[in-house]
Amino acid sequence: MSEIKALQTKYKGYLFRSRLEARWAVFFDSCGIEYEYEPEGYDLGNGLMYLPDFLLHGVDGRDGGDLYVEVKGQMTDADAYKINRFYEIGKDDPDVYGKSKTAILVVGNIPSGGDIDDILWCIEGEAYANNGDWPNSYNFETIDGDHFAAYPGINKNGKFELFGDDSNYLCDMDRKATEKAYRIARQARFEHGERPRLKGGF
Repeated sequence: MSEIKALQTKYKGYLFRSRLEARWAVFFDSCGIEYEYEPEGYDLGNGLMYLPDFLLHGVDGRDGGDLYVEVKGQMTDADAYKINRFYEIGKDDPDVYGKSKTAILVVGNIPSGGDIDDILWCIEGEAYANNGDWPNSYNFETIDGDHFAAYPGINKNGKFELFGDDSNYLCDMDRKATEKAYRIARQARFEHGERPRLKGGF
């Protein structure tokens, strides 16, 4: 049986490799974050090349600044090795916590749920899943080495932020705006050209 391939999808002048990537672009747009899609490829050594999906600019919060994002509907051993290697290359000292120069957030499917609490539970489940040597989705481990859930969302200042898994951090989230951004991303349809049709009046 041949491998099923994702459909390339046009959105905002980019040709995304999959609709999942395009939906994450919709999410980032809904959060008002500036991003680039596949801006640069990297040589990881020993003939291994890596092309991160997104580069976000101006992230607020705990580890602000620029942040790479890798979208993975299905992880493989080769994917996991490249992501881990990319993160490690940017660390000044592998044994010390601190943001890597190649900090990268791994995300999967757009989190589902009937409300923001369900969405946060979905993210938490992915963040703390037992994936062996594979990097966890929605986790700071590939950002600053701390195995700690990372919730992408909008803060009360209207800025995109990764919120830590602690009520002291999550209380700064604009829950309504964040829920709306996830709904917009999940409901985006791309059948009719570059502009996604958004359901529910968003």
